[in-house]
Amino acid sequence: MSILLLESLHADAEALLAQHGELLRAADPNAPPHETGAELGAVQAILTRGRGRIQEPLLARCPQLRVVARAGAGLDNLDTAAAKRRGITVVFAPGVNTATVAEHTLALMLDLVRGVTAGAVQVAAGRWEERARYRGNEIRGLLLGIVGFGHIGRRVAELAAAFGMRVAAAAHRDRAVPPPFLRLPLDELLAQADVVSLHAPLSPATRGLLGARELARMKPGAFVVNTARGALIDPQALREALAAGRLGGFAADVLDPEPPAADDPLLRLPNVVLTPHVASLTAATYRALCVETARNVLAVLRGEAPAPQSVFTGGA
Repeated sequence: MSILLLESLHADAEALLAQHGELLRAADPNAPPHETGAELGAVQAILTRGRGRIQEPLLARCPQLRVVARAGAGLDNLDTAAAKRRGITVVFAPGVNTATVAEHTLALMLDLVRGVTAGAVQVAAGRWEERARYRGNEIRGLLLGIVGFGHIGRRVAELAAAFGMRVAAAAHRDRAVPPPFLRLPLDELLAQADVVSLHAPLSPATRGLLGARELARMKPGAFVVNTARGALIDPQALREALAAGRLGGFAADVLDPEPPAADDPLLRLPNVVLTPHVASLTAATYRALCVETARNVLAVLRGEAPAPQSVFTGGA
C-alpha cells in the first residue's frame, strides 16, 4: 500500500504516514498523472497542501484510492465532485489556521493603513525627511467590511473590534452575524467600508467577486486586504483601480497567479503590501495542519471514523 504526497508535509506528519505505508513523492505537484514520477497502482491516499492539484485524471489512475486530502482549509485545488462520484473520501483541515490567518490579516491591514512598510523602505533608503509627507491613519473608528464570515472572517471581526473598528459583514445566508457586527448586502458594504477584507472560499460563484463594477462602488481611498484566494479579485480591474488612485491601497497574502510576474505593476506601487502566501506557515499552525490531516487520512485507511469536521460532505 502506498501514499502519494504531491507536496512535502511537516516531518511529524510524514513520519505518521510512513508507519502505515510507503510514501511516494510527485516530482512536480502539478505534473500530469503519467508524469508524477510515482507508481500509482497501489496508491490508497493522496495528500497535498496548496499547490498540488488532485483532479479526475489523477484519481482515474489510482484504482485503489480511498482518500484524498488537503492540509489546509480550502478545497479549490481538489476536484471534490469527481472524488464523490468515485466514492473517495475528501479530508481537509477547516478551522486549524483560523488564528494565524486572522492575525496576518490584521498585520497587513495595520501595515497598509499606517504605511509601516512604506515608511521602513524610506528610512532604509535614507529618506527620513519623507515623514513630513506622512499620511498614515489609525484603524480605530474605521468601518471594516468583511466578505465571507466563516471561521477566519469571524476571528478577524473579533480582532478588529478589539482595535476599535466598526465591523460589517457580507455573509452567506447560512452564516449568522452576531451583534455587535452588522450584516450588509455586498453592494452596501463596499460603498460604506473604509477597509474591505476578503475571507470567502473560491468557487465558480466567487471567482472575480471583486471586479471593475464592485471596485468602482468602493469609497475613494478605501483599502482592500485579501488573505483568502487571489482569484476572488479580477486582477486587471484591481490594477486599474490602483493606477487610477481610486483605492487607498491593497495588501494580500494571495495572488492570481502565484508567484506574480516580475513586471507586475503591483510590485512597484508604494501603497501595495504583498506577502508570499505565508499566513498559515507559522511553525505551530503548519505542523497542526499537516499532522491533523495525516491522522484523519490514516483513520480512513484503517476503517475508523475521522474527525467529523475534517470530512468534506458537499458535492463540489
